[in-house]
Amino acid sequence: MTAPQPTKTTCPYCGVGCGILADVSLDGKVGIRGDTTHPANFGRLCSKGSALGETVDLDDRLLYPEVDGQRVSWDAALRLVGSRFSETIAEYGPDSVAFYVSGQLLTEDYYVANKLMKGFIGSANIDTNSRLCMASSVAGHKRAFGSDTVPGCYEDLEIADLIVLVGSNLAWCHPVLYQRIVAAKDKRPEMKIVLIDPRRTMTSDIVDLHLPIKPDGDVALFSALLSHLFETDAIDQDFIAAHTSGFTDALRAADAMDILAIIEQTGLDHRLLRSFFELFARTDRTVTVFSQGVNQSARGTDKVNAIINCHLATGRVGKPGASPFSVTGQPNAMGGREVGGMSNTLAAHMDIENAEDRDRVRRFWQAPLVAAKSGLKAVDMFRALADGRIKALWIMATNPVVSMPDAGKIEDAIRNCPFVVVSDVIAKTDTVRHARVRLPAAAWGEKSGTVTNSERRISRQRSFLPLPGEARPDWWIVCEVAKHMGFGAAFDYKSTSEIFAEHAALSGFENNGTRDFDIGQFANISETEFDRLEPFQWPRHVGKEPSIRLFTDGTFFTRDGKARFTSLDLEPRRTTPAAYPMTLNTGRVRDHWHTMTRTAKSQRLSQHYGEPFAEIHPSDAASYNIGDADIIRISTGNGAILVRALISARQRPGSIFVPMHWTDQYASKARVDTLVPAVVDAISGQPASKNISVRIERFAVSTYGFAVLDRKPENIDAAYWALAKCSAGWRLELGFADGREDWSSFANELLGASEDTETIAFHDRQSSSYRFACYRGESLRGALFLASEPVAVSRDWAVAQLTAPHPRTASRFKFIAGRPGAGATDNGATVCSCFGVGANQIAAAVRRGCHSVAAIGEALQAGTNCGSCRAEIRTIIEAQNLQAAE
Repeated sequence: MTAPQPTKTTCPYCGVGCGILADVSLDGKVGIRGDTTHPANFGRLCSKGSALGETVDLDDRLLYPEVDGQRVSWDAALRLVGSRFSETIAEYGPDSVAFYVSGQLLTEDYYVANKLMKGFIGSANIDTNSRLCMASSVAGHKRAFGSDTVPGCYEDLEIADLIVLVGSNLAWCHPVLYQRIVAAKDKRPEMKIVLIDPRRTMTSDIVDLHLPIKPDGDVALFSALLSHLFETDAIDQDFIAAHTSGFTDALRAADAMDILAIIEQTGLDHRLLRSFFELFARTDRTVTVFSQGVNQSARGTDKVNAIINCHLATGRVGKPGASPFSVTGQPNAMGGREVGGMSNTLAAHMDIENAEDRDRVRRFWQAPLVAAKSGLKAVDMFRALADGRIKALWIMATNPVVSMPDAGKIEDAIRNCPFVVVSDVIAKTDTVRHARVRLPAAAWGEKSGTVTNSERRISRQRSFLPLPGEARPDWWIVCEVAKHMGFGAAFDYKSTSEIFAEHAALSGFENNGTRDFDIGQFANISETEFDRLEPFQWPRHVGKEPSIRLFTDGTFFTRDGKARFTSLDLEPRRTTPAAYPMTLNTGRVRDHWHTMTRTAKSQRLSQHYGEPFAEIHPSDAASYNIGDADIIRISTGNGAILVRALISARQRPGSIFVPMHWTDQYASKARVDTLVPAVVDAISGQPASKNISVRIERFAVSTYGFAVLDRKPENIDAAYWALAKCSAGWRLELGFADGREDWSSFANELLGASEDTETIAFHDRQSSSYRFACYRGESLRGALFLASEPVAVSRDWAVAQLTAPHPRTASRFKFIAGRPGAGATDNGATVCSCFGVGANQIAAAVRRGCHSVAAIGEALQAGTNCGSCRAEIRTIIEAQNLQAAE
């Protein structure tokens, strides 16, 4: 039998938009490779993308419609959703209902959801979790360019002479772009890279200059840069005069700050400031890449415009190797922006506050009306849910109980809403558990449509797996609900190709070059042509040649065709309250994604960081009497979380970093967004998640624990716990606030002891340590290690024992001693997830003579795929060389 050909599709993680080849073998296993022909990645994949084949199982899948926890037919579920939404609208008006959608949706899903809400329900109460990551970029682009336009492309990152990374840990959050830059710098060592970030992240491994800026010091920094550019005659006077407005006012505002104020607001000394300013001033080919460290701020839009001001002043917009460049966080954040997925935008980059645009969209859709005003942005939407203004809510493909700020109140609001619908892939998430109606959606690999990446490149996601159970694509679910609400004629699509064609036609409708988003060339695309569609960048105007960059002629989408400088207020906005003296920064880690509903399925993605943590500077750890691997309590007025301490000099003193990923499904108390207040940017409505005042303290743990288990445990009785998938089961970290004289009953319940199992125990009274191991035959069911200090057992070695034979001999007692026996190996903590290489393996290779990252790669493969572990490998090499020199 001939194996089927691989399916060309697109990665469902970040906004890089990598092409993937998916192979389904005859036994059903999914193999994943990078697509060497895709122009976003040319075959490169990060650790998450490489592990996609491990995440497509049906464990924890929502496979059938449910109402009140009971399985029902699709017709019954859809009829209930349609009738309840219609009844709510009839009684309370269109604004009493809302949709909260996601950058995980495909463009076609987004399109029909937006069309239903804004064109047929008649409200703009549809917003997206992209509000949490990209809204400030949207607002900044519109304020400067008159449109939400990213002018540059990935090629600019390779031909630039200077790349400025602002609030972007590219090595971990966009690893393939990082690798493209690494490759370019290897070819042209004279290329300079600057990192502006409070943390010395792993991205700093390749930079020439790191500016450890104070949180939210960016507006002051780039305003000071604007002044420097003018003072040193580094501006482009001709470009400013011909193609911009507002420069004099913007410069006057920037000049209002003296050098002492700049140093105070940025936390940077004069030498660092001068080095950066001079480098920017003399380098024509400059790309400034910015991401969540810029956007997720109470001044996110101002930060974006402070950056754009400097590019406008030097004429570095839309030129080869010279542009401001917003990189998106989700695979289809850009596609959602194209179809008007935000509450304050209209489809095809039209303006909901513009009567002509509303009329144009209404006529095209043949809709009864189009919402006449902006709807509620995400934070305000959930406030309206809490106070009863919104009485019916549909959540699609997102988990706001974890990801929204003030997450505890978000959960209460959803729990108390009269009617909540959730369409999702996973049966148990922190949000799904509160839904009245649960609708099973198609997952990546099962659905087909398009996504748009950070460089405006539209690519196909194609299905290569059958729909399991009764799961259905999101577009189909939305259209069926629309039919039950009486709007059948407008939603009678047979395929995603029909929706894409309509989306393309709307983009070109009455456009004539007046709007940036135009893919009118595809308005008549057939099903066959859609199936064969190759990646392309917009715009694609009918009768015009495509361009990979915009604004190349200096013409913008404002009324006068000129870009606008923005005058910015430089007064500091935030003070640190004495009760909460530390600053919390939240974000991603290398191998996990959002709320872990996909990545937690992969054991190798949980090896790098298997539990939630707080990165804290050594001086702060000493001040608070916190030791490495202690459990710490972080609190605000909103609540508290418990996480493991990770002491690191990479962190800025006075600040801590906590990942955003952990949920109630994988940890006892680690939803970091319960700490984040609902403070938003006044222009974009984007929440501030990078500068939160908190208090930290060592959590009093009487007993620490670590366990390996052959099945997922239920009801873990511990103050602190964190669960992660491993190769043959689960690993579990534990912390107990209470002391117990007898641990046997807890161990038996956790390890699954029964009549057909044998449990052996060991108690070292001198060290107050306990160890239990439960066997069925020669197989280990589970083991539990308890101690008064953090348990010093090799995690990877203990996990390996779940698949090792355990004959009834004294070797079992050697195992519960917690150390590898003679001849056994301990690879150490995983550093390279792509190839499963541990820290001890790398250290051993260094001792054998591998003294460079390249040599380690040749010997162990570590760092040769996505490269996001290269900085950690270099750290291990340096540590080993330092030890050898002592």
